[in-house]
Amino acid sequence: MEPTPEPAPMPEPLRQAVHQLVSEVVMHCQEVLRYTEPDLAHDWKRMTLIRATDASDTLDMASMLVAAYCQRTGVAMDTLASHLQTRQQRSRAVGPRDSDRYEVAGMLGTPLPPEDDESARMRFSWVQGYAEGGLMAESDEQRLFTEACLHGLRAKLCDDLSFLDRFPPEVAAMARKVADALEVPELAAT
Repeated sequence: MEPTPEPAPMPEPLRQAVHQLVSEVVMHCQEVLRYTEPDLAHDWKRMTLIRATDASDTLDMASMLVAAYCQRTGVAMDTLASHLQTRQQRSRAVGPRDSDRYEVAGMLGTPLPPEDDESARMRFSWVQGYAEGGLMAESDEQRLFTEACLHGLRAKLCDDLSFLDRFPPEVAAMARKVADALEVPELAAT
């Protein structure tokens, strides 16, 4: 019996490309959050959609690079399809589904459309209960931390901490801590 070969690490150029793409996704995600703030009410619809799809497309690019490498190294197409989770893929070109419209109706407390789709009714009821219970308005620690990290990172990268003044006080305060923690240490002279 032959020994099983050691798994090889991701090739460095591919690793660097994936890291670059993920970094871009993070910045797009920060902008999605940014455009939800009240001071950008004039453009939130367009820009949240653009930045969210930018993030999605950029993650797709990372996935396809890794998939192309896997295919090159002999991974079977059915295995790739499984790893890429193609069964759950949806095209944005078809637009929102009924289930998406039901979810928005539940969030906003508007009447459910008259269709007789039991799963849609369940989704509507679940989201409606979630919204009415105030759970959507509560900021949980994980969500607050994620927003603060993204905004703090952006402020640090842009070298503009005043950018954080636009956010709710608890997010801004935590984002400032994140930005402060990201101070780049001076390299020692060699």
